[in-house]
Amino acid sequence: MLNTTDHAHAREPSELAELLESRLDSGLAQSEVNQRLSFFGANELDSSTGPRAWRVFVAQFHNPLIYVLLGSASLTLVIGRGIDSAVIIGVVLVNALVGFVQEWRAGLALAALARMTSTHATVIRESISRRVAARDVVPGDIVTIEAGDRVPADLRLFSVKELQIDEATLTGESAPVHKHPECVPQETSVADRTDIAFSGTLVTSGRGVGLVVATGMSTQMGRIQELMVSAEGVETPLTRKLTRFSKWLTVIILGLAAITFILGLTRGEDPADMVTAAVALAVAAIPEGLPAAITITLAIGVSRMARRNAIVRRLPAVEALGSTTVICTDKTGTLTENRMTVQRVFTGQAVHNVGLSPTAFSEDVRDCLEAGVLCNDATVGSGVHIREDNLGDPTELALIAAASLDAEVFDRASNWERIQEIPFSSDLRYMATLHKHQKSDARRVVVKGAVEEVLAMCVAEAASPAAILACTDDFGSHALRVMAFAWTEVPREFSLTTVSLHSCLLEFLGLQAMIDPPRPEAIRAVRACHTAGIKVKMITGDHQRTAEAIAREIGLRSDGTGSLRVLSGVDLAGLPSEKVPQAISETDVFARVTAEQKLTIVRSLQADGGVVAMTGDGVNDAPALKQADIGVAMGLGGTEVAKETSEIVLTDDDFATIEAAIEEGRGVFDNLTKFIAWTLPTNLGEGLIILAAIMVGTSLPILPVQILWINMTTAVALGLMLAFEPKEADIMQRPPRPPNNQIVTRELLLRIVLVGGLMLLGSFGLFTVAVDAGASSAEARTLAVNAFIAMEIGYLFNCRSLQRSVWSVGWFSNPWIWAGIGSMLVLQAAFTYLPIMNNIFGSAPLPASAWWPVVTLGVVIYVVIGAVKWLENLRDANGPAFQPWP
Repeated sequence: MLNTTDHAHAREPSELAELLESRLDSGLAQSEVNQRLSFFGANELDSSTGPRAWRVFVAQFHNPLIYVLLGSASLTLVIGRGIDSAVIIGVVLVNALVGFVQEWRAGLALAALARMTSTHATVIRESISRRVAARDVVPGDIVTIEAGDRVPADLRLFSVKELQIDEATLTGESAPVHKHPECVPQETSVADRTDIAFSGTLVTSGRGVGLVVATGMSTQMGRIQELMVSAEGVETPLTRKLTRFSKWLTVIILGLAAITFILGLTRGEDPADMVTAAVALAVAAIPEGLPAAITITLAIGVSRMARRNAIVRRLPAVEALGSTTVICTDKTGTLTENRMTVQRVFTGQAVHNVGLSPTAFSEDVRDCLEAGVLCNDATVGSGVHIREDNLGDPTELALIAAASLDAEVFDRASNWERIQEIPFSSDLRYMATLHKHQKSDARRVVVKGAVEEVLAMCVAEAASPAAILACTDDFGSHALRVMAFAWTEVPREFSLTTVSLHSCLLEFLGLQAMIDPPRPEAIRAVRACHTAGIKVKMITGDHQRTAEAIAREIGLRSDGTGSLRVLSGVDLAGLPSEKVPQAISETDVFARVTAEQKLTIVRSLQADGGVVAMTGDGVNDAPALKQADIGVAMGLGGTEVAKETSEIVLTDDDFATIEAAIEEGRGVFDNLTKFIAWTLPTNLGEGLIILAAIMVGTSLPILPVQILWINMTTAVALGLMLAFEPKEADIMQRPPRPPNNQIVTRELLLRIVLVGGLMLLGSFGLFTVAVDAGASSAEARTLAVNAFIAMEIGYLFNCRSLQRSVWSVGWFSNPWIWAGIGSMLVLQAAFTYLPIMNNIFGSAPLPASAWWPVVTLGVVIYVVIGAVKWLENLRDANGPAFQPWP
């Protein structure tokens, strides 16, 4: 038995009814309905939200560095160092909780999709019309739909009356689709199957009767559900890089810990002490503060994006936007204003441009605009100006908006009262109204509609029909929607009918041409993306000519040639599979594409090495939104499914906001790189100082608990302040970061080794000198800890920009740096002089004279790294001033 819409659009209803063993006049018997419910199941989508909560939580611990930390916590607990163990476990749990919350929210998309199906449906069973739960509709049912209904299943329509359905959530079509019962060819795309009413779409006007040909997961909406499940939910670039970083760092840490343990044993040291030393090295080498710093840095980025109308639902998305190399964007409402606007008026003599500012039109233009106000069903507020609460068809609202630019047009129109009308229909292709003048009692008939239909009723024309049709073609070539207008005076006894209308002697008034215009800010944003090396591709369910016209206006081509490459969904489907990747890579505009094709486009761009940001608002966008590296949903006009699937929601549906969010994302990654460049040398230096102590056979210069103190306090008080660094001025002039670049590049690794070596020499040297001078172990270790802190402060200034000096960045451009240094000095004073801290951390008070070498080390490391950056810039004097991404 048939339960698919694959070919239903190409078959006659009677043939389908026979296949489904149903009757178009009387429907199914209730007994048959019960059997089919058992066979096909309920008419609903699978709302499963994925794995159980505990599995998601446990998965957060699947990380090599976490394994090392947990192992270190266990060892420290066994040997009696409970404080160390508690601190390590606390850090691990906090990071796991943050990851759990982010991942669990991702499962809400499927439930949101399930909620889009209607709750009730009107069916005909045993010749009786009845209201039933939508989940009880089965293949073969006869369903009636009317304005306001949500279609309960995929229907093959066989009786319609002025039926229009909003399919934007499924196909991306910007205007309601006129439906009719005639078959369409088998190869017709989903968006053009005008004889099918799809599950989950909304009836905007008219009524229809259809045969249910698919329910539940077999509907087009169900297929999108399956695509969402198959979409992989790609990791963000930051997540991928941190995973690789964690793996090689784990290997290094375990290797150094093993060397430390084995080296100590060969020297005859106590095994328990060597376990302590190995654990100390592991704890030293792992940047415990890194996960917390990343989370907080991303959270700061979230706050900044919110101020620019981008709501971030998942933290890693902040950085992912900064890595974007390709933006796949919708057209309607994102690149355009989502508001039809009259742009040109042709009155037979000339073409008049219509702007957005009040003006005084010529009399012939006023007549054409007045006709657009009179023959109009839109509901408007009082006065002549367009109000936000006006209701009506977008086309009719555009006519009123154009007329409102000249107050005299509304004054003249207000004198006419409508007394009869012929509503617009797809068969007539025009609308006509009869009006009575409130003062003179004159009568006037006004007509608007398709150019050919209106011209056929006119006897007086301001231009030849050939000239009018030529102008119509010219407007159409620019993707403008064209309507013709005419009117005439009639006797008082005139009654308006389709027959009497054709006996009138109509005067042709002109044409009004309109379009949903591009946002001016979107044009600037696309240009900024091109400057930043980001490709922009339009993916829309709208018609090819309309999409191409908008793309040309906003300058979608990045090479300046203006030669757009446009591909329709039908053309894409007809390409051999081996040619699809190249075609996708070279195409600027994809028009009339399906949900499956959007998913294919995103996957192909990713396979080509791109980091893809995908925008969307409909259910048909959800699979591609999930597959993309970063999904961006529209907050104003988007469906709940799109929002739940996406990582970012735009509160203004504006493409310019995406460009602003990318700028913020780049700033976030820039600051994260600065933090990593700052924190890793400390971990390296701490690890090396433990290894050096074992090699020379001396006591540990820094205890494990003191290492934890350094790592956690400096990460928050010092390193985290880098998250507040202002974006560098040229951040949107840099090309995108290569997706395969590691976080720690060769240049950055050399700097880390240099700084780590300096910290080893400074801290270990100061510890050795202090011991030789007769200081106690506690005093010498306190000196070594403070030396580490001082060198971190000195290095911090050089990390505010990895290429420029702090003099060019500005000493006070980030006041948080000074607040962090101040708080760190207070903490170190407490660490050094408070008895309770001395007892917990094994520190001891220092004399005033001991601080001079500590401060000197901080100054030395600042000067040395500053000189290195100067030399690097000098080396690159004949090339770029500095490498854009270290």
